[in-house]
Amino acid sequence: MRVLLLLLAVASSPATASGDGGAAVPVGTTVLSSFCNPTSSSVQRTYQPNSTFAANLQKLVAELPRNASASGFSAGRFGAAGPGAAYGIVLCRGDYLGQQCVDCLAEGFVQAASRCPSSVDATMYYDQCQLRFSDQDFLAGAGAGAANMPESAASNMNKVSAGNTAAFDALVTRLVDAVSDAASNRSARYATGQAGFPPENMNVYALVQCTQDLTTGQCRECLTGLRDQMASLFAGKVGGRILGVRCHIRYEKDVFFAQTQDMLTLTPLLGSTKVINMSGRVSVPTMSMEMEQVLKLWRVEESDSEFSIFDFDQIADATDNFSDDHKLGQGGFGPVYKGELPGGLEIAIKRLSSVSVQGLMEFKTEIQLIAKLQHTNLVRLQGCCVQADEKMLVYEYMHNKSLDFFIFDGDKGKALTWERRFRIIDGVAQGLLYLHKHSRLRVIHRDLKASNILLDRDMNPKISDFGMARIFCSNVTEANTTRVVGTHGYIAPEYASEGLFSIKSDVFSFGVLLLEIISGKRTAGFYQYGKFFNLTGYAYQLWQDGKWHELVDPALGDDLPVSEVTRCVQVALLCVQDSADDRPNMSEVVAMLGSEGVTMPEPRQPAYYNVRITSLAVSSDSFGESSCRITSITLTDHEEGR
Repeated sequence: MRVLLLLLAVASSPATASGDGGAAVPVGTTVLSSFCNPTSSSVQRTYQPNSTFAANLQKLVAELPRNASASGFSAGRFGAAGPGAAYGIVLCRGDYLGQQCVDCLAEGFVQAASRCPSSVDATMYYDQCQLRFSDQDFLAGAGAGAANMPESAASNMNKVSAGNTAAFDALVTRLVDAVSDAASNRSARYATGQAGFPPENMNVYALVQCTQDLTTGQCRECLTGLRDQMASLFAGKVGGRILGVRCHIRYEKDVFFAQTQDMLTLTPLLGSTKVINMSGRVSVPTMSMEMEQVLKLWRVEESDSEFSIFDFDQIADATDNFSDDHKLGQGGFGPVYKGELPGGLEIAIKRLSSVSVQGLMEFKTEIQLIAKLQHTNLVRLQGCCVQADEKMLVYEYMHNKSLDFFIFDGDKGKALTWERRFRIIDGVAQGLLYLHKHSRLRVIHRDLKASNILLDRDMNPKISDFGMARIFCSNVTEANTTRVVGTHGYIAPEYASEGLFSIKSDVFSFGVLLLEIISGKRTAGFYQYGKFFNLTGYAYQLWQDGKWHELVDPALGDDLPVSEVTRCVQVALLCVQDSADDRPNMSEVVAMLGSEGVTMPEPRQPAYYNVRITSLAVSSDSFGESSCRITSITLTDHEEGR
């Protein structure tokens, strides 16, 4: 019988800053479960510090995390086969690679030494990484179910309503099976997917992964073994996970992984998209009443705008029936295609997933906003298409994709000279100023980031994606929400911790974006910058030390207008100050960017400045020491509807 530890925990609860023992851990990592000598119930097998096994384990701890940096996986035997050999395997989640993978695994070995002192067999599970080492060769027979032991399970305490349990469980099983098939056939052995569950007005997201040394058949066998346990463990639960040494499965009602273009979107079952009428003929469902109300609202309020309602056939013809050759990418709400209308007008079509409840909310928000927002630095929404289950937004086509395509690539970044970058900075600032002050309604974007800044043929910036935006009356300046939306790294601290958002939360996002444009470095995710795990703290420390020039992207070269670059760094740091009251508004930002004569205050401590790394000595006789520790963290990676 397979032994399974069932943790009574909420699988989707935010990660904290420390493990059970109180030790500091890398940002976003928390020990989910740990096992010491899992195959020995009564005898605690240990090793001596000066033993052969200890020496081989030392090598294992030093090499496996480093080897896993690129692919997220590494395994092997250290030492000659037989007594004293150390066998190990490490795995990082497919969206958690590079240095953050190394750091997570390093912390895992630290915790293994703390929780299983001198144990010859230990397993550690985190949300982002996992590891096992042993003096026994558990790597052999990878296809057998026992090779996945020890397993750990956890479930979300929330459930769907009793009447929807069977349908929900069937949907989850179908989603997990589809994602498992995809993962088994990919070299990375990793896949993600989503599906809608209309009865509960929610989406379901799933992630599965196998170690990369498993064959396609072995991976599928391992995942099937976990899938078969789900019915008894997670009936009606809105989230659950089973972790194993060789494979793991997780699903949640909220997105918990980085979404990519190859994420699967499960289409509705045929029975849910067709209606059989009395004559036995198949008919297509008509437009929902809710959609009719949205379009009626637009027609009544904005009948004189340049917004068009397209037929489905028009869009299908423009995209060659949504062919892959026309696909530009995959967003959180569905694929995006390039199209061309009769007459040569190029358009971009966001085809919202027919099972995405959040997509419906975005659709409504953008429809209601579009005719009210007209500015050269805002992307133009040309119209929409609504037919049966189809909901599509039609935008002007932007020839140079998005800003992140350039600034985070060393070679492509060279195309963005400082002159172009400054024009982008100024354009985004002007667009935000319009949203906050000069448009017909006060609009807070709430998801300003590099990927939402599109570039036209002449590299002029246009702010896009208003699905998360909030509209305010002119005399309202802030609001609260119980559900924070946005992207990790760009979210203001008061919004992340209290749900309080305002024009100043957009200002914070702008400051982060400005630092990214100057440096060519990402702030989103967990990256090490000097003594910091975030770009804002790193930039502020350089400013304090008079070394701001070290922040500048090397792709820009040395011939730069020093005073202008300095001014931009200072403006960025003023925008990311911890206190919202200390941050300038966008009118002040535009003024500071546009004039050398404006006197600017000295920036105060930025948000998340305390998320730092402290160097520690590495003991020569123990593998249980880490070279870096984090002192605090306040954010999660969750986005509303993403």
